[in-house]
Amino acid sequence: MKTSENRGISTRRDFVKKSALAVWGAPLIISSQALGSQKRKAANDRITVACIGVGGRGTDDLKSFIREPAAQIVAVCDVFETKRIAAKTLVEERYSEGKSKGEYHGCEMFKDFRELLARKEIDAVSITTPDHWHVPIGLAAVKAGKDLFVEKPLSYTVAEGRLLCNAVKKHKRIFQHGTQQRTDRRFLLACELVRNKRIGELKTIHVVSPAGGELENQPEMPVPKDLDYPFWLGSAPFKPYTEKRCQTPWWWYISDYTIGFVAGWGVHHIDIAQWGMNTDATGPIEIAGTGAFPKGGMCDTATTWDILLTYANGVRVKFTGNQEGNESVRFEGTEGWVQVSRSSIEAGSPLILEAKFGPKDIRLYDAPTLQQNFLECIRSRKETLCPVETAHRSTTICHLSQIALLLKRKLVWNPKKEECKDDAEANAMLKVRDLSKAAFQYDYYSV
Repeated sequence: MKTSENRGISTRRDFVKKSALAVWGAPLIISSQALGSQKRKAANDRITVACIGVGGRGTDDLKSFIREPAAQIVAVCDVFETKRIAAKTLVEERYSEGKSKGEYHGCEMFKDFRELLARKEIDAVSITTPDHWHVPIGLAAVKAGKDLFVEKPLSYTVAEGRLLCNAVKKHKRIFQHGTQQRTDRRFLLACELVRNKRIGELKTIHVVSPAGGELENQPEMPVPKDLDYPFWLGSAPFKPYTEKRCQTPWWWYISDYTIGFVAGWGVHHIDIAQWGMNTDATGPIEIAGTGAFPKGGMCDTATTWDILLTYANGVRVKFTGNQEGNESVRFEGTEGWVQVSRSSIEAGSPLILEAKFGPKDIRLYDAPTLQQNFLECIRSRKETLCPVETAHRSTTICHLSQIALLLKRKLVWNPKKEECKDDAEANAMLKVRDLSKAAFQYDYYSV
């Protein structure tokens, strides 16, 4: 049985539409209390948000926050001047809509995130930069007392992710990870069916992700006047500028800035596998697999892969990246199966999808959007749908997968100690980056 919709999806979509309509009619005044205090805001005050990184995905996140009546975007930041100007213009035009007098001019723009974080009136930041900047900016934001919305994947290395986990917990900040599939009721339903054993005892999970990419070497070019190129490179070593190095999708596949689509896309479905298996606070104990890498050119991360993740509970996760366009998560149990993607949910029997949930059944965290949930949790100080430990564990699985591919051998992993057994070479690849050759000098791991 297959369906592109399931019970409850229309309700959530209606809610989002209502939120989008409501924001234009809401007052645009921020109270002096909201601007002058880091304490919890009164119910009628907006949460002030700044967006760091406003390229393609960053602009999408910015638009999502604009639609939320509880939020007020007050600043944007990007190392590309044209991008930060465009983002500032977008914010001010949207907030000006429906106003009878004058225009709204309340969004500041910054090239340097450190200057933005120094602004006391900012409550929360959305971080949508290249992957290698996620944790350094996140640590700086925690130190500045801001709550964090961080795009996926969480970190550039496992040790980086643990640093941010510890900092978020120590400073009691609210954190949301950008793995938005948890707000899709298809994925929610699939995981609830698995958790409640509607397919019997879970045995195997098939995770299929899009494959990575590759690109021939590009000619060196003059750095455009609107870009601070060393700042963009950050902790990565200096490489001659060429336009595609700083563009998506190409930097997604360059190991100086990311670990490739194993994490860049794969973390979405790995996160759902973790959710359905109830292993958000742990991970596999063995990782092994094979993969293909570019034989030359500018991109150097895995293009395709077949990885087997074995868990202490006996469940095996088959994690594949391919070009076939069949991205999905398939849970297989002793009494059936359920498969879910961004467009559909299907099962081996119609009875599985028609199952009713009773008061004693397991029901999972349900939120209409990540942004709305993040804002609600800033007020309540409760844990978000995608908290930092969950983000770290899902991202760690992707790191371990990439390391196993690079080393071409099985890893024996201790999820509690976060180290590989008797494998110094693999453990060295878990550590924070060596900053001796960083293109941009900065204390990346201070908190």
